[in-house]
Amino acid sequence: MTKQVNIGGVAVGGGADVKVQSMCTVKTSDVPAVVKQIKELEAAGCDIIRVSVLDEADAAAIKTIKQSINIPLVADIHFSARLAVAAIENGCDKVRINPGNIGGEDKVKLVAGCIRSYNIPVRVGSNTGSIEREYLERYGRNETSLVESALHSVSLLEKYGVNNIVISVKASSVPLTYKAYTLLSQKTDYPLHIGVTEAGTYDAAVVKSSAALGALLLNGIGDTLRVSITGEPVREVYAAKSLLQALELDKNYVNVISCPTCGRCRWNSAGLAEKVNAAVKGCRKQLTVAVMGCVVNGPGEAAGADIGIAGAEDYCVIFKKGKVERRIPSAAAEQEFLKELALILND
Repeated sequence: MTKQVNIGGVAVGGGADVKVQSMCTVKTSDVPAVVKQIKELEAAGCDIIRVSVLDEADAAAIKTIKQSINIPLVADIHFSARLAVAAIENGCDKVRINPGNIGGEDKVKLVAGCIRSYNIPVRVGSNTGSIEREYLERYGRNETSLVESALHSVSLLEKYGVNNIVISVKASSVPLTYKAYTLLSQKTDYPLHIGVTEAGTYDAAVVKSSAALGALLLNGIGDTLRVSITGEPVREVYAAKSLLQALELDKNYVNVISCPTCGRCRWNSAGLAEKVNAAVKGCRKQLTVAVMGCVVNGPGEAAGADIGIAGAEDYCVIFKKGKVERRIPSAAAEQEFLKELALILND
């Protein structure tokens, strides 16, 4: 089990639930736009939010942003110890730095002292574009160089008394991401922030992230994650939540199961399945709902469902826990089922 760090009151590692992160895409100094985006992310289920700090205005905005949001805020800084210090002094709950580009060991010492004074965590690590030259030349661009480069950053912070650390080793390659985090988990007990970097637009990013992060999480690796998607960040949160639900790491949701249909399906079960998904979206209730194509196999295949429907050409049956409750004409099936589902959701 990894160590636990506290990020603005949110526990990461040490057996805590896996936390979902995302990152704002607007300029941090544009406070109204940032707050609006973070509020949307909060509503979607984001646990921790990160913002870029590119200048003094961004660092100063953190204090105002913090007054309007309810989740921890992480300041992301590269190339400037001065901005890292300013972000911490303005109240960020965690800072993300790369000790290798912060400006030399004296600058690392400066930032480490500020981190200790404000008692906040720090995330460090590497990705395939930021591997320290020494390790790149020694090992090549692979999981070993990624991990050794990240651990070198950790050692620099430890040297100056910082032990409240989260580590990441991201790659855009799914196999490399999996290998790097697996190796890292064998070498450290610091909590791990997992993700596939530069994963692309929605379809590609969801597939890549599900493959890499799903494999890691099923092996007990990963304490907080980001599903990186080019575009609106709220989609990252929805994708991450769906991933955690699919892995049964989050069971507090409505699980809709539906068959792919075949030639035995003589009614529009696919259309109803879409409507059921829309009806239960965002509901934090542990429930299984089934929409099955035919009465031949439906109730038996979905015997564990709290409520389900299966159809024939002229009629459908509503069943609960595999037991048929009633038969209704196909023409009225959709309306009746959605009405009964609403009663259960609102109970």
